Amino acid sequence: MSANILHPEKIEIVDFKIIKAQINSPFDFENEKIAAHTFNVDFELGFNLSDKLIKADFSVNVETKSNEDNTEEATGNFSFVYVFYVDNIEELTILENDKTITVDPALGNALASITYSTSRGILMTRFQGTVLSDFILPVINPNDLIKKGRK
Repeated sequence: MSANILHPEKIEIVDFKIIKAQINSPFDFENEKIAAHTFNVDFELGFNLSDKLIKADFSVNVETKSNEDNTEEATGNFSFVYVFYVDNIEELTILENDKTITVDPALGNALASITYSTSRGILMTRFQGTVLSDFILPVINPNDLIKKGRK
């Protein structure tokens, strides 16, 4: 893999699905008692090198943290799948003898960035008018998302 071979115009989202979309809001939940939100994300890549496809699985779990007693916290659980076509995938990946794939860091960063940011926008619209309307996925370093996905 050589430097400067990532060409954003050669990356295309060819499929997208929301696999899970669930918001649980207890009947007697009081929004004004929300002090904060906690969240966690999962990110994983899968490869079909012969078809030049990369699948990104991304999930988000959000929970309210109330400063007073709400009988139960509200939660949101979402799972997304993105399929990317990468025209020059052979320049950006190496298939090792043990069948592991080494990905150019720039490609990994680009896919993590696209996946995370697109999901943030979808969540913002899905959370409107719900108990989670004040939650927005924060801006993160996409490399941290990739590292988390390797664990």
